[in-house]
Amino acid sequence: MQQHIDSYNFTGKKAIVRVDFNVPLDADFNITDDTRIRRAVPTLKTVLDRGGALIIMSHLGRPKKVEDKFSLRHIVARVSECLGVPVQFADDCMKAADKAAALKPGEVLLLENLRFYAEEEGKPRGLAEDATEEEKKAAKAVVKAAQKEFTKTLASYADCYINDAFGTAHRAHASTALIAEYFPNDKMFGYLMEGEIKAIDNVLKNAERPLTAIIGGSKVSSKLAVLKNLIGKVDNLIIGGGMGYTFIKAQGGKVGLSLHEDELIPDALEIMKEAKERGVNLSLSVATVCGQKFDNDTPQRIFPINEIPDDWEGMDAAPASLENWKKIILNSKTILWNGPVGVFELPNFAKGTLQIAEDLAEATKKGAYTLVGGGDSVAAVTKMGYADKVSYVSTGGGAMLEAIEGKILPGIAAIQD
Repeated sequence: MQQHIDSYNFTGKKAIVRVDFNVPLDADFNITDDTRIRRAVPTLKTVLDRGGALIIMSHLGRPKKVEDKFSLRHIVARVSECLGVPVQFADDCMKAADKAAALKPGEVLLLENLRFYAEEEGKPRGLAEDATEEEKKAAKAVVKAAQKEFTKTLASYADCYINDAFGTAHRAHASTALIAEYFPNDKMFGYLMEGEIKAIDNVLKNAERPLTAIIGGSKVSSKLAVLKNLIGKVDNLIIGGGMGYTFIKAQGGKVGLSLHEDELIPDALEIMKEAKERGVNLSLSVATVCGQKFDNDTPQRIFPINEIPDDWEGMDAAPASLENWKKIILNSKTILWNGPVGVFELPNFAKGTLQIAEDLAEATKKGAYTLVGGGDSVAAVTKMGYADKVSYVSTGGGAMLEAIEGKILPGIAAIQD
C-alpha cells in the first residue's frame, strides 16, 4: 500500500531513499552542477526533521567495474553541506548492515555506487565478444538470481522505502523497482517524484487547452514513439531541430547536407497525415540557418527550409520559423518542450533554442503551464536564467520521454501497485 511522505511517521525509523545523485564531476572530482542533490533535499530533510534516520542510495555514471572515478565518496562533503549534518559513508553498498543498524535518528548514511554491482541493473558483465546466445542467457540467469539477494540486502537496512529518483524511474533496477516489494505497507514517493508525476499529468491528462508540444532533437528515430503518442493529445505540434529535415524531405523538399533519416520518411508522412485528420496544427520550420561544415565558426546563411543547397547543412531555426512558433506558444495554455531546435552545443547555432526558452518564460508569465525536459532544453532555460520562470523543469530526460510515449515507468508502478 502506497503511503504519503507528508503523513508517514518516521519517528525512530530508518528510511532507505533512492535518489539520483548522478552529478557531473570535473577532473579533480569537483561537482560542476549540484542541481540533482539540491532537488532531493526537501525529501531527505523531511525524514530527518521527523525523527528518522536516512540511508541514501544512488548510482554515478555507468561503471563496468569498481573504479574510484565513479565513487560516491566524492560527493559526501556536498551532500553533508546541503543537509546540514555530517554524512557517513559505506564504501560497499552490500556491506553496510552494521553502519545502517547503528544509525540514530537524525543521522545519515550514503551507500557506495549501486552500479558497482551488476545485480543493480540485472545485466551480466564481462562476457566475451564471441559469447554464444546460450552463454549470454546463462550469464543473465545467474545475475538475475543474484539480483534477488542484492535487493533483499538493501531492503534489510531500513524500515521504509522512498523513491525520489525520477531520472531512473524508467529502469526496472533493484533499487528503483524491485526493492519496493519488501515494503508493501511502507513505500512512498519523495517530493521530487511527486512533482514529476504531477507535471506530466498536467500535460498528458489534465491539460488546459490549447496544448502545444515542442519536440526537437537530432533524430526522428529517437522520438518516434513520442510523436505518435502526442499526435492524439495535442492541439499544436512543433517539430524542430535535426528531426525536422526528415519531414521536409518527406514533402519533397531539398535538405542538402542536413541530418535526415530516409528510412523514416514513411513514418513522417503517416504522422503528418494523422495530424491533418485529427485537426492538429503540425508546425515545421520554414527557414533555417545553415553552415557548410559542422563547426561553430562556419559561415552562416539562411535558406528556405525546403531549398537548402546540396553543400549546405541546416543547423538552427531561422527568425521566420521562430516567429511562427512564438505565436503558437504565446497562444497556448499548456506547453511541453523536449529537445533543442538547433545545434545547441555550438553557441553560434544555439540562438533558436535559447529563443524558445525565452518564449516559454513569457508564456508562463501570461499564465500558461510549461513543462521543460531533456538535457539541452533544461540547459537552455538554465542558461537564460529562466529555470524558475517556467512551471516545471524535469530532472529525467529518458524517464520523461518514456512517460510521454505513454509507457508505464517501473519505478512509479512499484510504488503505486
